[in-house]
Amino acid sequence: MSDTVRPTEIVQGYAVLARCWRQPSEQILAAIESGDLADIVSETETTDVSTLRTEHTRLFVGPNGPPCPPYESVYRDGDSAGTVLGPSTREVVDWYKRYGLGLDSEWSDLPDHVATELEFAGHLTAVTSMETVEQFLDEHPRQ
Repeated sequence: MSDTVRPTEIVQGYAVLARCWRQPSEQILAAIESGDLADIVSETETTDVSTLRTEHTRLFVGPNGPPCPPYESVYRDGDSAGTVLGPSTREVVDWYKRYGLGLDSEWSDLPDHVATELEFAGHLTAVTSMETVEQFLDEHPRQ
């Protein structure tokens, strides 16, 4: 396989991973209920979109600051946990710009959100070499 040809499954895989980090939707619940995600959810668990959204908010939003912030900069920048929009965020934005991408003006989240970085990795997979994809992953999400 040529270094520039990407299997659709890899690009779709990044999209699925990114979607799992976003606010849960009816589609995610339907996938769980249909058994498409049976390996993730045990047979004895029952859930609904409201429960999934509540847990998503508890883990990734807060009310008093999330226990698991989904932002690279929180873990990499500053002297204490909780710093956002630091050097690693600017580096991610530089990657996006290098490939002609910007942030949607209607998107209110930070550019170093793990879902955004995974979506970008999928984009890179479609447009560039695996070496470049690996470099981005090593410099950002894997950190």
